[in-house]
Amino acid sequence: MARRTQAEHDGGAPGARPVPRGQATREAILDAAERLFAEHGVDNVSHRQISAAAGQGNNAAVTYHFGAAADLVQAVVARHAGAVEELRALHLARVQGSTELRDWVDGLVRPTAQHLQQLGNPTWYARLSAQLAADPRRHALVVETAMRSPSLRGIVDGLQTCLPDLPAAARAERSDMVRLLVTHVLAERETALAEGRRPARASWSDCADGLVDALVGLWLAPVRSPAGG
Repeated sequence: MARRTQAEHDGGAPGARPVPRGQATREAILDAAERLFAEHGVDNVSHRQISAAAGQGNNAAVTYHFGAAADLVQAVVARHAGAVEELRALHLARVQGSTELRDWVDGLVRPTAQHLQQLGNPTWYARLSAQLAADPRRHALVVETAMRSPSLRGIVDGLQTCLPDLPAAARAERSDMVRLLVTHVLAERETALAEGRRPARASWSDCADGLVDALVGLWLAPVRSPAGG
């Protein structure tokens, strides 16, 4: 998803079909909300601040277009989900039938990294995703959005076929570890770029490589019985 310029928000690029005013306003609000949520935390940003950052003189603009705060967060997440879904579906088509665990783990990581690469710099989506993934009140939103993804379900099914001997409890535990590790490593790289620091990996693709290396090891790690078990 390319970043919109102010000219595009106001009516589109020269020669392009003008963007309807209501749609342009919604996009401006979503851009402002995503940035402010990522930089300050979802709970620390008011609708008034978002309206001002979006260039809206009406402080009720956010409520008018999106309703409650939870609906606005969901809208921000949803506009990225479609782009990631397309990239993941392409990956799924390439690895269908593979018996290599790495192919399936790659499908959990690389589509999001590719999407962040396509957005250009700066981005805010990875930091927002990390907040939501670690927030018990909003974790359900992340899970519900993910479970609506046919390609993600296909990736998870393929991954599970490569781990037939992994106990169910360990499978569930490691799924949570994977989710948190992916979101926070991507967020850490995004933060470094936003602050002008040199990230650990030179590109989003390299970052995905490192994550996949670690996650394959995590999935294949030996399982020890709990003490007393």
